[in-house]
Amino acid sequence: MQKNLLEYLEHTARRLGDKIAFSDERESVTFWGLNQRSRAIGTALAQAVPGANRPVAVLADRSVMTLTAMLGVLAGGCYYVPVDEKMPQSRMQRVLGQLEPAAVLYQEKQRKLTEQLGDYPMLRVEDCLKGETDPGLLDARRRQVLDVDPAYVIFTSGSTGDPKGIVVSHRAVIDFTDWYVEAVDVREGDRAGNQAPFFFDLSVKDIYPALKTGASVDILPQKCFSFPMLLVQRLEEQHINSLNWATSAFHLVANSGVLQKHPPKTVRKVRIGGEALQARQLNLWRKALPEAEFVNLYGPTEVTVDCCYFPIHREFADTEPIPIGVACENMQVILLREDGTPARPGEPGEICVRGSGLAQGYYGDWDKTAAAFPQSPMNPWYSDRMYRTGDIAVENERGELVFRSRKDGQIKHAGYRIELGEIETALSSLSEIQEAICLFDPGRDKIICVYAGEMDSKTLAVSLRGILPRYMLPNIYRQKQQLPHNANGKIDRKALKQEYDAEHNGL
Repeated sequence: MQKNLLEYLEHTARRLGDKIAFSDERESVTFWGLNQRSRAIGTALAQAVPGANRPVAVLADRSVMTLTAMLGVLAGGCYYVPVDEKMPQSRMQRVLGQLEPAAVLYQEKQRKLTEQLGDYPMLRVEDCLKGETDPGLLDARRRQVLDVDPAYVIFTSGSTGDPKGIVVSHRAVIDFTDWYVEAVDVREGDRAGNQAPFFFDLSVKDIYPALKTGASVDILPQKCFSFPMLLVQRLEEQHINSLNWATSAFHLVANSGVLQKHPPKTVRKVRIGGEALQARQLNLWRKALPEAEFVNLYGPTEVTVDCCYFPIHREFADTEPIPIGVACENMQVILLREDGTPARPGEPGEICVRGSGLAQGYYGDWDKTAAAFPQSPMNPWYSDRMYRTGDIAVENERGELVFRSRKDGQIKHAGYRIELGEIETALSSLSEIQEAICLFDPGRDKIICVYAGEMDSKTLAVSLRGILPRYMLPNIYRQKQQLPHNANGKIDRKALKQEYDAEHNGL
């Protein structure tokens, strides 16, 4: 029985050692080379960090080096926490403060950044790679790691301004990977174009299926997604035949018009996930690539990437919703009413998930874990955790689940899950801001900041860049003399949303 994610890499390195595993703009690495590199990093880490199963932060960029460092952490018997190198310093410090990492892995080009992060043990990846591998030490560490122990922690937005660390085990990723490879047909001959950064859970579907099957992955440069024609050229130059992209990237390319002019003809498999897929953009892709297979996937980070999937085999009108489909293997999806009873077909209910893919919970936060992962109300006899997603869906006449909406202030924007409350907390931290709220326009994928205060919108935008990650920054700013309040004295969000909708509909 497989217990550790590294077994994928080790088996494939013995079988396809000379094949390119991952590449970026600067370098490529074979499966054998990746295995050797990870073992060198793992040895250095095991020598520096006492004990197994400790959190290790990895300053992450879009590179082979970052991926190597993450796998090196697993080789050292610890679990990795990818941290966006471009994250504002204050937020990075909050993440590390919650995590209390046993070490921070960084690249030489990130040295200046490490000087501002606090008093944590720092290990330079380049130095780790120069050291000797100690097989005995690595084996001893491996024996201490169970399949239910963490493989990684991914931090997402939190409603109070504090990011939430979602802990995911080896077993959860193994079960998901084994299912995913079969369900969406990942093969040795695939060459995938990676879009998702490594601190985003979507990247898990690029990493571990490739390590299991021997498929190759090209880490697409971020700049390509600002210039769709450049992106298409990269796909063709690298002979990319498989895409696993966030819905926002999928929509962006469709809306750019490049598909009609120069479709990426090498692409044969397209998997989309992260936000609600729109039929109009899907149809543009299907028209451009009539031979390609398309799969819509759904799931939050708390269920190890995905819990539902829908292979798209029938036609949809531009205005039709695209189903999220049926449950993945060894996962059960239940729609629950407010009273905790199952919803009937056609009746909306909250998506609740149980199965082996559930995360271990939120790092260091037992209260949030208990609230989000309660006992299943349908099983009073033994421990049976489920995850309450906060998403509303219905079951259609075909037995497929169709996403409807969120039930709280959480949104999906640019492929990322965001709590609007965290943006509002950042706004309230600025002394020149009297009051502020954030709205979301899902049709335009825009975050709208409505505020009262002395600061003009341009200055406010600049100030927020020092507090929030880029993907959380509002797209539209509306300054008002004062904000409306309801009878309870709270800001009247409904009135502000109606005002925004009226203005937008009048354009």
